[in-house]
Amino acid sequence: MATSLPIVEMKDISISFPGVKALDGVDFRLYQGEVHTLMGENGAGKSTLIKALTGVYKIDSGQILISGEERRLTGTADAQAAGIATVYQEVNLCANLTIGENVMLGHEVRGPFGINWRATYRAATEALKGLGLDHLDPRQPLSSLSLAVQQLVAISRAMVTKSKVLILDEPTSSLDANEVENLFTVMRRLRDQGVAILFVSHFLDQVYAISDRLTVLRNGKYEGEYLTRELDRTALISKMIGKDFATLKSLGRERQEHHGEPREPLLTATDLGRKGSIEPTDVELRRGEVLGFAGLLGSGRTELARLLYGADKPDSGTVVLRGKKTDLSTPAAALANRIAFSSENRRDEGIIRDLSVRENLILAVQAKRGWFRPLGKKEQDEIVGKYLKELNVRPADPERAIRNLSGGNQQKVLLGRWLATKPDLLILDEPTRGIDVGAKAEIQATVAALAEEGVSIVFISSELEEVVRLSDRILVLKDHRKIAELDNGPEITAETIVAVIAEEGVTEEGAA
Repeated sequence: MATSLPIVEMKDISISFPGVKALDGVDFRLYQGEVHTLMGENGAGKSTLIKALTGVYKIDSGQILISGEERRLTGTADAQAAGIATVYQEVNLCANLTIGENVMLGHEVRGPFGINWRATYRAATEALKGLGLDHLDPRQPLSSLSLAVQQLVAISRAMVTKSKVLILDEPTSSLDANEVENLFTVMRRLRDQGVAILFVSHFLDQVYAISDRLTVLRNGKYEGEYLTRELDRTALISKMIGKDFATLKSLGRERQEHHGEPREPLLTATDLGRKGSIEPTDVELRRGEVLGFAGLLGSGRTELARLLYGADKPDSGTVVLRGKKTDLSTPAAALANRIAFSSENRRDEGIIRDLSVRENLILAVQAKRGWFRPLGKKEQDEIVGKYLKELNVRPADPERAIRNLSGGNQQKVLLGRWLATKPDLLILDEPTRGIDVGAKAEIQATVAALAEEGVSIVFISSELEEVVRLSDRILVLKDHRKIAELDNGPEITAETIVAVIAEEGVTEEGAA
């Protein structure tokens, strides 16, 4: 890592929006030949700072210096001209074009008769080779590649202009472990070539695996800049959330110690299945219990959850709810029976981006009541005020468009939407994915508190440590079938679950 003049220096940056100061006197430095991570809770100002650096937002005050020269970035073209390239979480490529056409888009080699395609593909080959991607055929359709490889193509495209700064915004959110390591290999290659990389991620393991330094923001203010190797994880999280992280650590102990007399079943599903989706499965869920669904991507976790809610119609099995056989073949039937489901697809199946926080919060209650009996203003205010406060939604402005909230706060609004229906059973599919540690801790604490109040919860997460921390029992799935059911306790760890999955079964010891 270079220690001379920063290639990017942002001094005393402030940006305000109506009703909120997004950044308040923030400093940031990025050096050539380093990977630097920007850390902070959702709403801390990370996205705003990046948008200021890429010319999307105009700063109210402060200075942005690129290679020591002050720059006025009035648009993304200014940022690109300054040598700053960005690759976003959702790959912005053209699936109908070839790999080479995507890499060279806007920078094709031109001759006297238009685009020289032979030279363009040759240049694309060189660009891919520079990132160790010379095994890719530039004439191959982009659509034939996995999302992970498309992301590497997007980075290759960003580096065609010899960018000095590369911003990677949540590039690993949809990648598996091998794909992440391939991405890190490319990042290290670029870093060694002298490129300054700003890496944004909520995965602490990845941050510590790839980052040289990190900057922490909290509530729109600069908290500090640190060498990653000199700041342990507990200290980092405490700096991000502004309080002791022991609260979250103790949550897991409290849940694991919460094993009194078994409560009566709320829901019992027998041979519940759907061809091509999930094999016939037995599920019992007790009152006031957190039942974790654990398994790798594609194991059938979401498919089973959708059958329990009626989002998909089962073709086998029966469901007994509160002691009575019940038809839950539609979401409306589930909602009428006080079952709520929060989808893993927050963007497409959760929030309605063009509606306000208020409208998103009351949506499920209004649907349950019926559209011809609209909620009155007073009742709306009671619901909205209650859950904005209880879930610590920031900013607590019910009239703000929900698209303008951070991911963590959008997730809290979704949770509030379903809690407002007063469910007996709450199914949460990846409720903490893609959000920061602070918001994650708050949602986990809410889940634990709901269970204490008698709400039954199905909790699904790709983070096995989170499943173990919160669950009373854990249902393990693999290849669209249930392979084990574990009573949680001190001896159950993420490694235990991984071993069960690897062995495709479980010994009698520890099985329910």
